[in-house]
Amino acid sequence: MNTELIDLGISDYVEAHAVQLQYVENLIDGSGEEAIIVTEHRPVFTLGKNGGERSLLMSRPEIEEAGVAIVDTERGGDVTYHGPGQIVVYPILHLRRRGMSVAEYIDILEQIMIDTAATIGVCAWRDPRNRGVWVGDSKLGSIGIRVRRSVSFHGLALNVNMASEHFSWIQPCGLSGVGITSLARELDRQLATTDVKPLLCDTLIQYFG
Repeated sequence: MNTELIDLGISDYVEAHAVQLQYVENLIDGSGEEAIIVTEHRPVFTLGKNGGERSLLMSRPEIEEAGVAIVDTERGGDVTYHGPGQIVVYPILHLRRRGMSVAEYIDILEQIMIDTAATIGVCAWRDPRNRGVWVGDSKLGSIGIRVRRSVSFHGLALNVNMASEHFSWIQPCGLSGVGITSLARELDRQLATTDVKPLLCDTLIQYFG
């Protein structure tokens, strides 16, 4: 099975979501192949199926006036923020054909972020109670997926050098008192997404081919 790696650069969330859905439908009906989409988003809060505006700590008009979009999504999880300095990955994979359960798939997404962080000297870990990857009590990377007829979409978000200001406008993933960190913060040095993206892509290829 062929898997195409697609780099969208910096994209609007809604546009990237439309690209995802096209690949999902093509894979389901047999007219397309698997794909892994890599991107950074312009500022946006996405609301998952397990949460909504109750996890926003500011009103929708205040947030939108500040230049941050709010989008309802069909993925699992609660609210999260995407913005420049964060690498987002959307694997569109046929889990049944790969012989992979949803739980195994989520474990691999976490391990991909853990391995990528370790490559540049950051020790991250998983917490089975709260999906994603952590450094101490602060979240380094998030996971929110959806599976439709055995095809995965949505995926992971790894914080490289993003500002944490916008996370103070929400309860990240619906959890109160959660800190947000980034690879640059943990290393205490400047780090660009272009430094991390090749390492992350290499790790994606290692696990997914």
